[in-house]
Amino acid sequence: MKNGLKIVVIGAGSSYTPELIEGLIQRQHELPLRELWLVDIDDGREKMEIIAALTRRMLAKAGLAVRVETRLEREEALRGADYVCSQFRAGCLEARISDERISLKYGLIGQETNGLGGFANACRTIPIALQIAADMERLCPDAWLLNFTNPSGMVTEAVLRHSKIKAVGLCNVPVIMQKGVATLLESRDEQEFIMQVAGLNHFIFVRQIQHQGKDKLGEVIALLAQGPDPLVPRNIPPFAWPKDLLANLGMIPCAYLRYYYMSDDILKQELGEASGEGTRGEVVKAIEQQLFDLYRNPDLAEKPKALEGRGGQYYSEAACELMSAIHNDKRIIMHVNTRNNGAINGLPDECAVEVSALITKSGPLALNVAPFPQDTLRLLQLMKEFEQLTIEAAITGNRHTAWRALVLNPLITSGSRLEQALDEVIAAHPDLMSAFH
Repeated sequence: MKNGLKIVVIGAGSSYTPELIEGLIQRQHELPLRELWLVDIDDGREKMEIIAALTRRMLAKAGLAVRVETRLEREEALRGADYVCSQFRAGCLEARISDERISLKYGLIGQETNGLGGFANACRTIPIALQIAADMERLCPDAWLLNFTNPSGMVTEAVLRHSKIKAVGLCNVPVIMQKGVATLLESRDEQEFIMQVAGLNHFIFVRQIQHQGKDKLGEVIALLAQGPDPLVPRNIPPFAWPKDLLANLGMIPCAYLRYYYMSDDILKQELGEASGEGTRGEVVKAIEQQLFDLYRNPDLAEKPKALEGRGGQYYSEAACELMSAIHNDKRIIMHVNTRNNGAINGLPDECAVEVSALITKSGPLALNVAPFPQDTLRLLQLMKEFEQLTIEAAITGNRHTAWRALVLNPLITSGSRLEQALDEVIAAHPDLMSAFH
């Protein structure tokens, strides 16, 4: 019997990692951490070493004697692991910036998980995720993969469909929405109410809010209609939903649905930003440089507050709480990406959905959700078909499959411009898109 847990972080050079370390420290009595292995590629070596030094200082300050190792290869790190946290970015931020710039060049919304950018990101990422899953099957078959790598829903579905490992996808958007609802309800304790979400990753809706035995969904929708949406990550500029949209939906859409319900407005906004301070990827790159300047400080031994501007706030709420819930069989409700298994009527049972689920030692048990209105269900079905064709294209490198996926997506225009845009995103990273060559 082990006397502690071995946790592996893949993509450890991410600026998010201190949030994860903070979460592990806060849960030291729930998660008996023995070894922490930080893994990255050679391009991320310097950042990983900076993170490792900060990690050791944070653990020392907390009085925790934990073995911290860094590696550029997964083999030794994965052997005998209990939990593997995946948070890598294939192609680093330069690939995200490239996706954004190419999309905008062709008059498309430029975003890392939606539209053309989400497609390109998935095609670079899924083959690597499946390699990691294959390594886990061989080296730590009983470990859980907690996937935070974007696009989280598609990556998680690819792993669930094409490997035998135990995997759960994570996103901080539902956590942020839950905290926003608590603020609107003037609730000091999030355990006072139950919020149920359902949909796909970055495409979810709040379907229920139960507070002190009463249905509060209508009340929260009315409050949201009064001004800027407070249920959004801090990296998203304040915006207000069209009032008729909120009133008629009867649900609360997550912030990423503004790309679909407010497409023209968002495209104009992104074009303006790109010609000014830069695309979101370029802004994030500048924020990261500032963060790593802070991380290098040998006197820093805690997560700096500036990390919240990166958009990764409450990362530990998702990753570490999920680890603790599985490890301790907590049977609490969390919002995760897992197999549908009938939770959302009208979507395939075996596909990955983002839903509220009871978290047990055996993993998530997805909670059944009331049927979606037909128009919303059709949109979910369309997006799921886009996701599944994207996964197939990422694995096979079939350009016709890629084209079939893209023409389905409401954010993408078809015709010769689409063919040119597809050729360009593939050509931008031939080493990571080798299946297409």
